[in-house]
Amino acid sequence: MHLPTSTQLQNLLDIATEAALAAGAILPTYLGKLEEIAEKGRPGDLLTAADKASEVAILDVLTRHVPDHPILTEESGQLGTTESEYLWAIDPLDGTTNFAHQYPFFAVSIGLLFAGIPCMGVIFDPFHNELYRAAKGLGATKNRHPIRVSQTTELNKSLLVTGFAYDRRETADNNYAEFCHLTHLTQGVRRSGSASLDLACVAMGRVDGYWERGISIWDIAAGVVLVEEAGGKVTAYDGSPLQLRSGRILATNGYIHDSISTELGRVSPLKGWENPLGKV
Repeated sequence: MHLPTSTQLQNLLDIATEAALAAGAILPTYLGKLEEIAEKGRPGDLLTAADKASEVAILDVLTRHVPDHPILTEESGQLGTTESEYLWAIDPLDGTTNFAHQYPFFAVSIGLLFAGIPCMGVIFDPFHNELYRAAKGLGATKNRHPIRVSQTTELNKSLLVTGFAYDRRETADNNYAEFCHLTHLTQGVRRSGSASLDLACVAMGRVDGYWERGISIWDIAAGVVLVEEAGGKVTAYDGSPLQLRSGRILATNGYIHDSISTELGRVSPLKGWENPLGKV
């Protein structure tokens, strides 16, 4: 197995950027103008014409430049051959619920895996015109300027972000207990509704850490590279290597990683939540 060279990664990064910008140019044309919003099976798991149009734009760019690469996309599933070491993981509209409500927190996320490991990613927020790019060994940028994670070293001085899965109504393992627990131990926990932008916020130091369950490869493939190349740390909840298909991720600035991992391990969602600071 031969890993991609820096030159190859740069070329692939430019291709992903072209695709993300093409899709991002389409999304605003649908904002506030959706005629139909469908559910894909679970309450809150939405699909719109904007998702579909964005995906078409991305696939057009990728199939022109890398026709032999397989693609995994949220809306169409797996496309192309399964023989390549490469796999593109795409969310054409991460934050569809936000988009449907005209809440300005959504993005295009395009990640690339090589031999199952994220190696390159582009996230584009068209509403705020913020373009995040990263590739292994090439660093992380926002609008072409280098970015780094925050320097916060204490959990009680940190700001975190998280999310809740679509099946939260159906299972006790729904992140509610973790949310309450860490809210009491930090300066706050935000919920944005876009995993890719949550990871981008960790990478550029807007927040100090992020965790979530019930997410898919296309939600995080790009953001994982962004955080790591910005100097952060990405693992499973318990600090072991991240398993992309597990649906669980912990990403931080590195300094508070062990603290969050420990606190997540102390929460048992099936037993409910107890205030770690005692009665208030």
